[in-house]
Amino acid sequence: MTKKDSISSSSEADADEKQPLRVTAESVSETSSIRSKKGYSAIAGLQDEFAGLSDNDAEILRKQVHVPSVAASFFRLYRYADKKDKIILFLGFGASILEGLMRPLMSVVFGAATQEFTDLPTGAMMSMFNGYNKTHMDYNETSRSSYYQYNSTGNFSSEYGYDYEAFDNSLFISSISRLALYLALIGLAVSILTFIKSYIFIDRAEVLSSRIREHYLAATLRQNIGYFDKLGSGEITTRIASDTVLVQDAMSEKVSYVISHSTTFLAATVVAYTQSPLLSSIIIGNVIMIILVSYFGSKAITKYSERSQEGYAVGGSLAEESISSVRNVQAFGIQDRMAQAYDKFLEISEKWSIRAGYAGGFQAGLTFLFAFSIDSLAYWQGTRLLTEGTVTVAVMMTVIMTLFQGAFAFTIISPYLSNISTGLAASTKIFATIDRKSAIDSSSEEGERLAEVKGDIELRNVRFIYPSRPNVTVLRDFSLKIPAGKTVALVGASGSGKSTIVGLIERFYNPLAGEVLLDGHNILDLNTRWLRQKVALVSQEPSLFACSIFENICYGLIGTPYENASVVEKRELVIEACKQANAWDFIQDLPNGLETSVGERGFLMSGGQKQRIAIARAIVANPRILLLDEATSALDTKSEGIVQEALDRASKNRTTIVIAHRLSTIKDADLIVVMRTGEILEQGTHEELVAKKGDYYGLVQAQSIEALKEDSSESEDSDEGEALLDEKAGIPLAKYSTLTQVRTSKSTSSAIFHKEVEAKEPASILQVLAMLYKIGRADLTSMLIGLYSGAITGLAFIGIGVLYGFALQYLQEYGTPYYYEELKRSLYPIAGFLFMHGAILFITSTTGGCMFGYSSSRLVRRIRTLSFRHLLRQDISYFDADEHSVGALTAGLASDAQSIEALGGATTNKLVESMVIFIGGFIFCVIIGFKLGLVMFGTVPIILIIGGFRFKFLAKFVEQTKEGNEKSSTYACEATSSIRTVLSLTREEEIVERYRTNLEALIKGNRVANFKSAFLDGFARGMQYFIMALGFWYGGILVARGEYSLFQFFLIFVIVVFGSENTTTVFTFAPEMGKALNAGRSIKTLLESVPEIDAWSSEGDVIPEEEVNGEIEFRDVHFRYPTRPEVPVLRGLNLSVKKGQFVALVGSSGCGKSTTIGLIESFYRPQRGTVFLDGRDIATLNVSAYRNNIALVQQEPVLYAGSIKYNVSLGSPRPVSDEEVETACKQANIHNFIMSLPEGYDTLCGTKGTLLSGGQKQRIAIARALIRKPKILLLDEATSALDSESEKIVQAALDDAAKGRTTIAVAHRLSTIQNADVIYVFENGKILETGTHQQLLANRGKYFDLVQLQALEKN
Repeated sequence: MTKKDSISSSSEADADEKQPLRVTAESVSETSSIRSKKGYSAIAGLQDEFAGLSDNDAEILRKQVHVPSVAASFFRLYRYADKKDKIILFLGFGASILEGLMRPLMSVVFGAATQEFTDLPTGAMMSMFNGYNKTHMDYNETSRSSYYQYNSTGNFSSEYGYDYEAFDNSLFISSISRLALYLALIGLAVSILTFIKSYIFIDRAEVLSSRIREHYLAATLRQNIGYFDKLGSGEITTRIASDTVLVQDAMSEKVSYVISHSTTFLAATVVAYTQSPLLSSIIIGNVIMIILVSYFGSKAITKYSERSQEGYAVGGSLAEESISSVRNVQAFGIQDRMAQAYDKFLEISEKWSIRAGYAGGFQAGLTFLFAFSIDSLAYWQGTRLLTEGTVTVAVMMTVIMTLFQGAFAFTIISPYLSNISTGLAASTKIFATIDRKSAIDSSSEEGERLAEVKGDIELRNVRFIYPSRPNVTVLRDFSLKIPAGKTVALVGASGSGKSTIVGLIERFYNPLAGEVLLDGHNILDLNTRWLRQKVALVSQEPSLFACSIFENICYGLIGTPYENASVVEKRELVIEACKQANAWDFIQDLPNGLETSVGERGFLMSGGQKQRIAIARAIVANPRILLLDEATSALDTKSEGIVQEALDRASKNRTTIVIAHRLSTIKDADLIVVMRTGEILEQGTHEELVAKKGDYYGLVQAQSIEALKEDSSESEDSDEGEALLDEKAGIPLAKYSTLTQVRTSKSTSSAIFHKEVEAKEPASILQVLAMLYKIGRADLTSMLIGLYSGAITGLAFIGIGVLYGFALQYLQEYGTPYYYEELKRSLYPIAGFLFMHGAILFITSTTGGCMFGYSSSRLVRRIRTLSFRHLLRQDISYFDADEHSVGALTAGLASDAQSIEALGGATTNKLVESMVIFIGGFIFCVIIGFKLGLVMFGTVPIILIIGGFRFKFLAKFVEQTKEGNEKSSTYACEATSSIRTVLSLTREEEIVERYRTNLEALIKGNRVANFKSAFLDGFARGMQYFIMALGFWYGGILVARGEYSLFQFFLIFVIVVFGSENTTTVFTFAPEMGKALNAGRSIKTLLESVPEIDAWSSEGDVIPEEEVNGEIEFRDVHFRYPTRPEVPVLRGLNLSVKKGQFVALVGSSGCGKSTTIGLIESFYRPQRGTVFLDGRDIATLNVSAYRNNIALVQQEPVLYAGSIKYNVSLGSPRPVSDEEVETACKQANIHNFIMSLPEGYDTLCGTKGTLLSGGQKQRIAIARALIRKPKILLLDEATSALDSESEKIVQAALDDAAKGRTTIAVAHRLSTIQNADVIYVFENGKILETGTHQQLLANRGKYFDLVQLQALEKN
């Protein structure tokens, strides 16, 4: 699309108040820093954006959007730990260190036991020396005399017939029993210490991560609005719901494991050096390499994880946008397009996640390589030193075992380090927000508080530029005085700067030059929070919070003397405010009155009801300054008249600034200021400006409503006219004169709303795994390679057991100087084989980690894409449910897949290894020595049972806590998505306090579960040592009896030790497994959920497009919203719309007009009666094909974070050309404005279109509807946000667009529908009267009264 060479200097050249961010899902580039190019968040590098401005201007704007980067730091995670936390953490730290010291201690015991075993003679020697008292023999004597060398085997064997049992082995058994007891005591200590450290770190992680959540929310709420212009609310939800969970994991018991294993590593090194400095020095090089691998590996994982999370955070904003506007998404059938845009962001996230998996795989592989190089070197050089007499067998084995234990500890912590690294990466963006100094900090105590506020407001020589659009000046040297106690109205074209003035008075932004004065004081010198408490704001799109009507209105009392008043006092104030706002009548009709919940974002209320509640909230505190930004735009005419009268009364003795497009609401203002492009065109009273016949006069004429024609010819032909009307309407007028309430069957309603829902059993583990396999089977090859590699890794550990067995057998047989050469020839190949094992493990572990990392990253992407698609597939009633709030669903998208991913990569690799070691080791050990094998492996299932019980317990616990987490995430999301309302009400402290209370309740409820989890973890850890103690004791007896050789004993012993260690390690991931199972169940439930109104379904009749006439009929339709079954909305509605008719629906708020539109769109099904299209029940038609014939323009226009061209093109179910987009925009009177922007049609709209004014958003939404070329056009207050001039032009365009198609318009501004073919007047879910504009005026009924209320002329 070409852009004009020269920017137009028309009336809209600078009309755009806000410049959209450069973000579009269409053009996502794979860069390391997504936000820097896509504009969803303020980032470093904004200097270029402000390059064309003066240094002072650039600095002011930069401060409002810049977010400094924060480096990842582990200790920063504990920044909110107080003295008590530090003491508790110190205890946990000490317990972790002591638990880590137990392993080297175990190695010392193991070394001593090895000496006992190797000093034990073989069968031949013991028979030769039968009867000798071993206590007098020197087992370590180096003399070559065979008399003293029990280690010498000579040529004897038990087959010579010597009596093996005759040898006195009681001292050997006694020694082994004593050493086994030591191991059991170590196991007891490990159990206690593990319980202490696990509980402390789990509990403190919850406490401290909650504080991080709290501080993040508080920091977010204190940011200036410019920050939010560059940030999606979905990103904030992702940070709270997903990233803080990762941060919590990084502080949890995994830290204690890293500390204990690191202690093992360091202590092992110290113990090894005390035993043999020479041998330890030879090996230490590999130890250093392991440290370096861990450091650089963790650093790489952190970097890649951070970039992966950046990618998803942007995608999370898009998901939040789509879910929050799901009606719009379904109406235009753009589910696939939104899912594709979402998937492009996931692609970036996946790319970096795969790299993180690769980094983890290489880290694990290199750790194994260097760990087994330690063993290889130790046996090679240890044998040399042994033969040289430098070390003994006990010293050599102690050094080998301690250093191997230390190295093995590092191989175990790689999954923990991966989790911690991911958490660190997640923390950087959270702490960047927390540490950001807001340009306008509402939490600051700085600034003056005036003793008394009169309400004089003055804008003096103000120059203003939006930080998100530095190339366009909105206000130039703007000056305006607003005297105290006066009502000043601002009128003019959309984007002329009216809302900007409100934003400056509320101090949402800072001006570049000039002053905004309150009672002569520059508001920059006043305390921001105090200032906002003196000002009440009612926005064009009112924001309500998900609580009761009473609570919503009470928020208006924050900062007043009544904030802490009793409930009775507050209730009196609230009722009075509701009466003034004309809201009390409809509130009384609700079943729960003031205690009725308004639903998330107020979706359970109609537009007019929301607006009236918002007005009541604004006036309940009797503010000194009242800002009304299109405060009555969503009200029906009658309500508007009453509310306007209330506002007029409320305006007395206070300064009131009114922005209005509906001029009937401001004709009594003390001063009317007409604006265009940030300048004042004219000002005066209504009469003065009309007399001038200038711009204001033109606006008045555009909104005039045709008066009743006193034409005798019409009177004479009235019967003919009525007959004509009846023909077009299809329903006799007389039908409505005798309407009576239709009685509906209570049983029908009960059957629909109170039917028993069959409770479904949660999916089993196998069902969840089957689902995950089905989703990820495209990567079956990668998974099989990973499984194969993990299996080989597990088998390699069994091979190591074999090598250990042979090595100790050789040490026993050839441990005397006479056989040292034979010993070298036997042990050097063992050293070579150990290095070969290390090389094999490097290949298999790296391959397994990489393949599982690759497949799990791709699985997560598929899960998120499928989940998002299935969410958008659900019908509207699904989203009406409290548990399916936008915050909860967005949080689920982020966290459920994240929980599945937590089991990927290193964790899955470890699972496979452990299974193979356990199963393969069991089979191998039973074959080699079934007695010892059965006894030792018989105890390992105890670890499995404990681990399985812990897993099952935690899975249930996770399910219970998920609701609480979703509730707190939803609460935070709601607050941030309505940030302007939150800031204007100064709710920041109250929101953070309530959020803190929610989190504290969660922590308190989790403590018992955490205690049980830590207890089971400790018991499982101790079991390893109990198994070793049993193995030494029973194995020693079997060896002493001659039933088992040393080779058999050590082979079985080492394999069982490895197996129990790996099994215990696996179940340290029980919390992640529990979360993954719960997440898998949630995902499975969603993917299997088939909505009643299914846009994906191929079922239903399809009417060929050319055969669709567009005739709509409602026949005895009864409807109640599923979330409020006790409130009837439509009560036997009958109406008919003929082909090509322009039909208008008017009536008071909540009478069923928008519900009628929803039923036509097939968002819901009526409980009784039928809706027809061309005589066919729409319930029998294919949903997707049916909706293709309809276009919807809603009361609150929805745009997405893409270009203008992208947003308009979303309206068409087929690809459209640039010319078609331009044509649609010309019809919607938006083309000239778009071409005045530097980027033309490629200008981006920002998240939810927040960077465009209301009128501009509305016109783009209309263009999107027109490009669809629908057979039926639904306009739900389509021009409510337009100024008079634009409305007149757009209305003309809509009138043109309506030709040849059926148009149904809901309107409160009657000037927009006076030319309708038929006007239906609603009341209480039924039709009260119907006719043309002139006929209804002649009837002098309700419509006539509505027209009189909107008339601008004075009687």
